[in-house]
Amino acid sequence: SVVRENAVLRNTYFLLGLSLLCSALTSTLFLMYPMPINPLLSMGIMFGLFFAVQATAHSAAGIIATFAFTGYMGYALGPILHLAVYGFANGPELVATTALCVGTIFVGLSGYIATTKQELSYLGGTLFSLLLSVIILSFAGMFFQIPFLILVVNALSVLVFSGLIMYHTSEIIHGGETNYILANISLYLALLNLFVSVLRIMMMFAGNQNRD
Repeated sequence: SVVRENAVLRNTYFLLGLSLLCSALTSTLFLMYPMPINPLLSMGIMFGLFFAVQATAHSAAGIIATFAFTGYMGYALGPILHLAVYGFANGPELVATTALCVGTIFVGLSGYIATTKQELSYLGGTLFSLLLSVIILSFAGMFFQIPFLILVVNALSVLVFSGLIMYHTSEIIHGGETNYILANISLYLALLNLFVSVLRIMMMFAGNQNRD
């Protein structure tokens, strides 16, 4: 059992690294050749590819679906990266700092759980409730555009997705998730959303200095 769980964790981290690299490449592609993205169409593609991963997770096709999903997610991340890089005088530094912060958070949290082997299944309901709160508050922030509310939403998102990183890592270690493709997608989405939340906070405090 221990050997199997370690293998799942190892395979998950390996696939996660490749997934992040795939997203980084497609994000760079968007920065080089920016194109308008239709929100509704983009959401449909995201959900379609996500369900494709779920449906093929127990076969070799799941790997292909994973890279298709993470590749598109990286491309869909392009607009906010474009805004950060070209909308602020220190845009590249903002993105690099965000990536460093998120990487440090992930290594610290997942390393802590992997070392202590804490069992966090009891947090599932709480994290799901907090995630719903984030979604509801995000919609409210889109309509009202209140800076403090937007800051609260992103700060709460950082806490929720950090908690999800710990929760999913614990699930892998304790056998709650035995499929490394599904485990990878869970950690990938937590990392991606954590990155977006931290980047938005960075942008809020960076001022509104457009690059010349």
